[in-house]
Amino acid sequence: MFNKRTQLEQQPIRYALVSPALLSIAVFLFIPIAIVATYSFLEPGTYGGVKWNLSFDAYKQFLFEADFLTDELQFTSAYLEIFSRSFGQAFTATVLCLFIGFPTAYFIATRPQKTQSIWLFAITIPYWVNLLIRTVSMLFIIRDQGPINELLMSLGWISEPIKMAYTPFAVALGLFYSYLPFMVLPIYTALSRFDMGLLTAAHDLYASKWAALRHVLIPNVTHGITAGCLLVFIPSIGAFIAPDMLGGGKQLMIGNLIALQFQSSRNWPFGAATSMILLTFVLIVLIAFALKNKGGKK
Repeated sequence: MFNKRTQLEQQPIRYALVSPALLSIAVFLFIPIAIVATYSFLEPGTYGGVKWNLSFDAYKQFLFEADFLTDELQFTSAYLEIFSRSFGQAFTATVLCLFIGFPTAYFIATRPQKTQSIWLFAITIPYWVNLLIRTVSMLFIIRDQGPINELLMSLGWISEPIKMAYTPFAVALGLFYSYLPFMVLPIYTALSRFDMGLLTAAHDLYASKWAALRHVLIPNVTHGITAGCLLVFIPSIGAFIAPDMLGGGKQLMIGNLIALQFQSSRNWPFGAATSMILLTFVLIVLIAFALKNKGGKK
């Protein structure tokens, strides 16, 4: 009885403490999403903006285009190709980040406790610089007259510069560089809570390094790997700066497509509809991972 009374008395305090966060989420998340969702069902204005007439043309435009002469709707895969390119680039960046991030996180987690903070500081300090500046720096490094090509040519390994800038490789490299810490930090957190003595026990039972990694280490840090993959994959899909600068405008991705609709094309409803399609996909991915983790815990 005493515990129930205490909990009832504490409820108003809890609501008061959480109300600023709920208010911020409502103002800066749900209301903007509601506005974007509303705009996606309206007609585009002549010079931008919207006309307050209900229309589903923005969603039809994603898959169909009207014939110039007959106005008949014909299927078009142009925007699906942009989405597939974005998913492919995001997947590539996620794989690269996992391939480099997991060993990096393991290395940091196995260092002495006093030096782990130094290694983490070294990982995060480049990201104190603005993303735009880092992307421009990456472009100068991989361009035809950049230090990589000049070094390879001075060593005689190549006779002409390797075309790296303004290619899909450059975009994937930019995404990888931009979001690598998002992979390292969650995996490091999971590894720091893992009992390394279990690996020693596995080796004592004649398990190979690969078997210990596969059957002991990875299953115990799966939640960190999953979090890192989501934190890299989701922002990579909607990335704007890397495809725009490193791709030279040739490697159009979803973020660039949405920006074009609100800027030069001035088709706000289609930009809003594309945003809602992307948001729906991201929510499906998050729900799928949440259900998978919930089922795994059971």
